[in-house]
Amino acid sequence: MASPLVSDALWSIIEPLLPVPPPRPRGGRPRVPDRAALTGILFVLRTGIQWEMLPLEVGCGSGITCWRRLRDWQEAGVWDALHRELLRRLRAADRIDWSRACLDSASLAAKRGGDKTGPNPTDRGRLGTKRHLVTDRSGIPLAFILTGANTNDSMPFEELLDSILPIGGKPGRARHRPDKLHADKAYDHRRCRQACRRRGISPRIARRGVETSEKLGRHRWVIERTFAWINRYRRLVTRYERRSDIHHAFTALACSLICFNTLQKRF
Repeated sequence: MASPLVSDALWSIIEPLLPVPPPRPRGGRPRVPDRAALTGILFVLRTGIQWEMLPLEVGCGSGITCWRRLRDWQEAGVWDALHRELLRRLRAADRIDWSRACLDSASLAAKRGGDKTGPNPTDRGRLGTKRHLVTDRSGIPLAFILTGANTNDSMPFEELLDSILPIGGKPGRARHRPDKLHADKAYDHRRCRQACRRRGISPRIARRGVETSEKLGRHRWVIERTFAWINRYRRLVTRYERRSDIHHAFTALACSLICFNTLQKRF
């Protein structure tokens, strides 16, 4: 028998983060259980199918019900809170390696447009979104932000570094700064190196015309693997959501599932 999309271990982490359902008047259809709605959300995330195509056999109600639950939980901050909680558990298990971090971006097509999109110079000017990501040494996603595909990689550099929130899980001060940061030549700017040093991070950024990409690849390959892990969730290969908050919710959920799989020692 296939394993459930929402295992008991995953549900035990998510359930305390969910907001209390609003009171409902008597009568009408009963509310779809939160775990069933989450199953429908994960089914769409993994397969990439349209919401209205959700099969009844999944037992998660209608597609619009699952979409509304995804939207409401995003507004309540559930997905970002889930990512932070899993990072806290990973640090408590000593699974986050702060000795090095990797930073990069990847563009994807935005078929329906929307905010945080722009003409992609690598796709004949078609609309796209750029996903900026920072991981630890082993490829665990620490933070991400979304911009238009025409945004230069180096422009949101400081915002991305500051998106790594303090992670507890161990006695003492919560940590959110790696010792070293590896990045490719797209970040070869003085302001990027200065931004690292102001935060106590040693920059390891490739220099144009000086260093080859092969040497840096010894450490940077992990973030390319993380992008591949994210693309295993078919809904994130192409952006179909006009609303950036919905796409953010899917991306945060995918990063959380990567952290959960690492915590379960599946990677």
